[in-house]
Amino acid sequence: MGPRWHFQRLRHKIPAMSIPAAAAAAGPEPGSASGSPHPGPGLVRGLGLWDCVLLTIGSVIGTGIYLTPGDMAKDLPHAGLMLLVWAAGGLLVLAGALTFAELGVRYPRAGGIYQYLKEVYGPVWGFLYGWTAFLVIMSGGIAALGVAFGEYLGSFIPFFSTRHLLLAVPIGGWTWRLSGGQVAALLAILLLTAINHFGLREGAGVQNAFTVLKIGSIAAFAVLGLLVRAPVSGALTAPLPAALRPATAPGALISAFGVAMIAVLWTYDGWYALTCSAGEVRDPGRNLPRGLIYGTAAVTGLYVLLNLAYVRALPVPAMAASDRVGEAAAVVLFGPAASRLVSLAVLISTFGCLSATILYSSRIYQPMAADGVFFPALATIHPRYRTPTASLWAQTLWTVILTVSGTYEQLYTYVVFASVLFHAAAAAAVFVLRRRRPRVDVPYRTWGYPVVPALFVLACLLLIGNTLVQRPAESLWGLGLVAVGLPAYAVFSRRRRRPAS
Repeated sequence: MGPRWHFQRLRHKIPAMSIPAAAAAAGPEPGSASGSPHPGPGLVRGLGLWDCVLLTIGSVIGTGIYLTPGDMAKDLPHAGLMLLVWAAGGLLVLAGALTFAELGVRYPRAGGIYQYLKEVYGPVWGFLYGWTAFLVIMSGGIAALGVAFGEYLGSFIPFFSTRHLLLAVPIGGWTWRLSGGQVAALLAILLLTAINHFGLREGAGVQNAFTVLKIGSIAAFAVLGLLVRAPVSGALTAPLPAALRPATAPGALISAFGVAMIAVLWTYDGWYALTCSAGEVRDPGRNLPRGLIYGTAAVTGLYVLLNLAYVRALPVPAMAASDRVGEAAAVVLFGPAASRLVSLAVLISTFGCLSATILYSSRIYQPMAADGVFFPALATIHPRYRTPTASLWAQTLWTVILTVSGTYEQLYTYVVFASVLFHAAAAAAVFVLRRRRPRVDVPYRTWGYPVVPALFVLACLLLIGNTLVQRPAESLWGLGLVAVGLPAYAVFSRRRRRPAS
């Protein structure tokens, strides 16, 4: 998961203010002591600016930056264009962060996109996002990160390798398999869930520590990689390959750029994480926009620098032939021993991203339950630890099922398309809110409005169209998974309307 881009200081747009009047008028935090169908303790606002920035960075940087360039090189075999896609993807998610920051200060509650879609388009749309997040987007992402952690842990402890088969059980015409990598995933997920159970400070502390380590490792790789002699030169300005030239294959370049952008956006995924934890941000009118913007800008810079080191180390065909570009580039730049160091860096990065994702994604389902459109027990906030413990463990239970079944990978492929749809709808909500409530004063308004949010929405729609054309089967399956949420919403809403005995 990941993000990157050009950074712009916005001091005049982000004054030191607390929760805006608009958010206060929107009502109390679900699950708080007042105004909630589930009265009781609320979430604690314990995340400062440093925590917000690190949560944004930590939610984005996982395994993708070390692996994705190889897949990109197959679809877009030109070093200069690959670097351009990374920069364009960073600018796109920065536009998203600038837009979501206004939504976040308008509704500084747990839930993020769930809250924005519910407030602007109606509860069914918020539910469909939360349903898909629980079913696949977040749970599938956690499962994928967990197994990736096991794969890299297997480089040091072979028992935990995904190639180490522990069980193979025939079930009809299908064989269920359990690998050491899946066991490592389960252990990591259970450990991090337990840590997050015992308090926001504990969960954020682990996440912050691992994020600092992975920032340092990427920065060191990128800077040292740019300082040593470049084995490859001139790749950025090389002529286009024949397969991408407009005269040879009209439209091929645009299509390949779009497919590569999908891979890049997957690597940037998680840039919106802080909005899910908005109910725990201290002084959200100030810290939430800064955390989103500073964090995404930092990731963009790190990603572009690291990919510049990659294209100086490896020719494009070598990148396309490698499943682990980061390790291959390190060997070329620094020698064979560097491969182990990169494996360690990926291991740390994956564990940190897993920690961040477990923390923020569990904050989506608690407000859904408090609103009466999800399992009622998940509305509970622990009276001592002030964390959504029921939501945390329900997420983990489903993630464990996805992990041991091995179905998370295909499901996750399906919902990438739906995820972009939800992002486009949430960003468009800014236009609706500006028209509905033009005089509401908020401490942050989207920089560059209306151009920046319009460009973000347009880019999302173009990606959606390109995905439909290039991968129609996966796209339709993704829409089908979202549509399954409609009967589920009918069941939950009918239960909510049922009078209490």
